[in-house]
Amino acid sequence: MSVKGRRAVYPGSFDPFHRGHENIVRRAAKLFDELIVGVGFNPTKIPAFSMEERLLAIRETVQDLTHVQVMTFSGLAVNFVRGQKAQFMVRGIRALSDMEYEATMSLTNATMAPEIETVFLMAGKEYTNLSSTLIRQIATHGGDLLPFVPTPIISHVERRFGKAAEPQEEG
Repeated sequence: MSVKGRRAVYPGSFDPFHRGHENIVRRAAKLFDELIVGVGFNPTKIPAFSMEERLLAIRETVQDLTHVQVMTFSGLAVNFVRGQKAQFMVRGIRALSDMEYEATMSLTNATMAPEIETVFLMAGKEYTNLSSTLIRQIATHGGDLLPFVPTPIISHVERRFGKAAEPQEEG
């Protein structure tokens, strides 16, 4: 990717990537000339999926977006954004409860990298309930993933947690 126009990074652990994440990526892709989805290593979490698995699954999901790139990183997200010469960091907000944490992070990032502007995108109303933790719970118990996870991701989640159980007829 060349460094011209509006370049943004959407960082996260994406473990796994769900429809809420996809919604933010697709909407951010309309706002920026270049968008990098940064798949990060979070040392405070034990990941269900390897970095390589997350990278591959996200790339499959957004392959139609030619100006979106998916990369891995470790360390502070703000340093990754700076290293990519991006002017913007995209953050998704699901509910008002996310706002306090995200505001604190945004102010901290602005102190460390005042040249980077944080852009908040509210999740679409149909995705405000989604979290990667919830997706892992649904998968572990054989729930239907289709309403929550992009189609290319389902096979990755099913391989990790088992295929969703077929609905049982009552009788």
